[in-house]
Amino acid sequence: MEPHFYNVDVSWVADRKGKICSPEISKESGICIEVATPPEFPGGMLGIWSPEHLFTAAVSSCLMTTFLAIAENSKLDFVSFGCPSKGKLEQIDGKYLMTEVVLEPVIVIADEKDMSKAERIIHRAEAACLISNSVKAKITMIPTIKLA
Repeated sequence: MEPHFYNVDVSWVADRKGKICSPEISKESGICIEVATPPEFPGGMLGIWSPEHLFTAAVSSCLMTTFLAIAENSKLDFVSFGCPSKGKLEQIDGKYLMTEVVLEPVIVIADEKDMSKAERIIHRAEAACLISNSVKAKITMIPTIKLA
């Protein structure tokens, strides 16, 4: 496979706030994302995505999209997928690090016969997630599979 490149432009707006755009996305949709220092830090802002939230979202959304691809290829009939996630920020040796992301995917299936299949697929998705495989933070997954 040839390498793929994903372009992101970050620009400062004011105070501790900026915006993130991507020529591949923003050109078509006009959508950019506001980003700011999280409120736990001096000058941080409430109600705006932070790099820490985006990091956690990258891991969680990669699990979801990987699950969706494997589920489709495996012909898994599921009703819904959701994934509450928590990213852990710690100071280690004087540096701030995202040390762990806890993923708690919830998969709802229509038929009990698909229970073990759904479990196999979510674990395959965890192993194949390219973002999780690219970061040094510990990734912990606690899946729940339930019947509709």
